Amino acid sequence: MAKRLKDDEVTTLTFHFRNDVEAVQVLGVADLNLRAIQENTPARVVPRGSSVRITGPKLEVALVQQLLGLLVKRAQLGDEITEDDIERFYHTERSKAVDREIARETPPDNDKPVKVVDGSYDKLVIDGGLIKIHPRTEGQASYVRAMNEHAITFCAGPAGTGKTYLAVAMAVKHLSRSNVQRIVLTRPAVEAGESLGYLPGTFQDKVDPYFRPLYDALYEMLGVEKTRRLIEREVIEIAPLAYMRGRTLNKSFIILDEAQNTTTRQMKMFLTRMGPRSRMVITGDPTQVDLQTGEKSGLAHALNILGDIGGIAHIWLGEGDIVRHSLVQLIVEAYEDSENAVHKAKKPVKSDQTKENTPE
Repeated sequence: MAKRLKDDEVTTLTFHFRNDVEAVQVLGVADLNLRAIQENTPARVVPRGSSVRITGPKLEVALVQQLLGLLVKRAQLGDEITEDDIERFYHTERSKAVDREIARETPPDNDKPVKVVDGSYDKLVIDGGLIKIHPRTEGQASYVRAMNEHAITFCAGPAGTGKTYLAVAMAVKHLSRSNVQRIVLTRPAVEAGESLGYLPGTFQDKVDPYFRPLYDALYEMLGVEKTRRLIEREVIEIAPLAYMRGRTLNKSFIILDEAQNTTTRQMKMFLTRMGPRSRMVITGDPTQVDLQTGEKSGLAHALNILGDIGGIAHIWLGEGDIVRHSLVQLIVEAYEDSENAVHKAKKPVKSDQTKENTPE
């Protein structure tokens, strides 16, 4: 539910339809599109003949006005307007508008200076929890913008680049603003050949170690007690990927972590769980695949085949985006140098050289 607003946060606007467009073309037969608008905003949207009266927070009223203007243009072109069109609009435009509003109202955090790219991303803020979070690199800023503007975001990169942390922060933000009703966090529960069945304890004891990075991020952003209460109420759900099968996740912010360890079939299953008013973020490191030899990573496969679909963002983070201890970046680079050296050493020798060096 939308938060209760102060009187000075409320504004009223009347939107008038053009003479060449009837209200039913925009609001839908039996007001189906109007109901979709009302479900997506805390503002009151009331039709009055050839106009619509909008009352609510200034930001939300502006969004409804913008949406109605776009729908009128669609109606003029003779396009059919559906509830899905309205859902897609709110997936992208509300997040962008909210961040613009936050950027105007939030002073720079001088205690934690951030490198400025294009003079703007130091003002990008992910809030909603106990702390406000800023992207720390140009790559992270692109990642934050992608999550704001797209229904599905893939983020690939090495450890320490903030893939999981920023995704959880964005989920907390959307939950706090009632853009979604719950957060769903999942990941493959088998790594490095170790199956859950071989681990001691109850089922929860077995899966908890796999989700420790997600718990740590939630504890930092919401506090331990609030996180536990939200998990008990199933507002936050943390479960292995296998538990997603057969479900449709509506009005949810869904994060798939360690996605490099999914198979192609698991990735397809996960992506098709997405329901209306949901967002997905898929994170992973394609260089750290723990699948059995011969199995193709679902993350790598998805990055290859989904690049041309609108509404899906692909973000690649690199060593320059690592924000852990400075030694982590050096460690990653050292391992990459070592792997490159091994790869070069394994290159086959040309056949004519082999013959020359073979004693008769």
